[in-house]
Amino acid sequence: MSEKQVNQIIGKIFDQLADTLATGEYGNKPRIGITSMGSEHGEENIIEAALKAQKSGIEVTLIGSQTKEGVKLSKVETEEETHKRMEQLLNSKEIDGAVTMHYPFPIGVSTVGRIITPGKGKEMFIATTTGTSSTDKVEGMVKNAIYGIITAKACGIKNPTIGILNIDGARQTEIALKKLKDQGYDIAFAESQRADGGCIMRGNDLLMGSCDVMVMDSLTGNLMIKIFSSYTTGGSYESIGYGYGPGIGENFDKLIMIISRASGAPLVEGAIKYAAELVKGNCLEISKEEFAKANKAGLKEILNSLKTTKKEAVTEEIQAPKKEVVTSQISGIEIMDLEDAVKALWKKGIYAESGMGCTGPIILVNEAKTNEAIKALADAEFISKEKVDC
Repeated sequence: MSEKQVNQIIGKIFDQLADTLATGEYGNKPRIGITSMGSEHGEENIIEAALKAQKSGIEVTLIGSQTKEGVKLSKVETEEETHKRMEQLLNSKEIDGAVTMHYPFPIGVSTVGRIITPGKGKEMFIATTTGTSSTDKVEGMVKNAIYGIITAKACGIKNPTIGILNIDGARQTEIALKKLKDQGYDIAFAESQRADGGCIMRGNDLLMGSCDVMVMDSLTGNLMIKIFSSYTTGGSYESIGYGYGPGIGENFDKLIMIISRASGAPLVEGAIKYAAELVKGNCLEISKEEFAKANKAGLKEILNSLKTTKKEAVTEEIQAPKKEVVTSQISGIEIMDLEDAVKALWKKGIYAESGMGCTGPIILVNEAKTNEAIKALADAEFISKEKVDC
């Protein structure tokens, strides 16, 4: 071995010791690439974030046209070249993950964002924020829950709690996820901090961070991540949190994180650290393991049933039974299914009316017929079967 090689080895050892003292960790640094062209705040914004992130024991490679001393550069001349170079670096294993401002993920892949909730300063994952998990909203939200679990576990949360935002599709998502749990896939459902409880989360729960993973469709998630990251700045500069997160999907084998053109240096630094945490947490391996478990529990069959056995609208003329006093409220019905659910009860000889309660759509029935009505609605898959036992 030459003197030069010996000196290189010694130098590497001293670098590792320095990193250990600085970060408290020993081993190879996570290598994260970031595209720096296209930011509304200029390349300097991304370079500033890279310099700060490197202090946490991360090796950052800028993919752009300029750099500063201390940050590696993979030089490109145009913004159009950045993704091609980024993919080359990922494919050659020169970097472990990448952060970029936009990316054409295939259908079936969407990103899990990460925010700091303002109520209690608690971190929460938003599943999902960009991309399209499915062209069917409920199927997409069921997948998003799995994507959120994968990401949270890779970040060190062993048994992440799942909440479903109270939007269109939430109740059907709840039914599908609880079926998946009953069939063997371990899901820990969160409880709303509002008095009525349950895993369907209210706006207050978003602010308080009532769950580890908040499930929603990606359009709603995109809106949420933008609000949470820039509500203190007026919207033009995203300053808080970790960005839009990694693209997760079955068989997607690259760690690609998304930020926005409006993302400021503090958030970009957070996104780089988020990427490094996922590298250390073996996110891609956890993804394979979780999909294997979910598929074993019948995930694909449940998703197929959402497409093939959707309740058909009740088109036949059904006369309402004799009117009764209705004071008992049954919640948990999708707004789009409300009138069909009422007619389904009429068909069973149960008088019912539709209404809107403080938590969303409700069906009103006579107090004495509450249990009978709940069972009929659960059998027809308008509500979760859990309500039958309540």
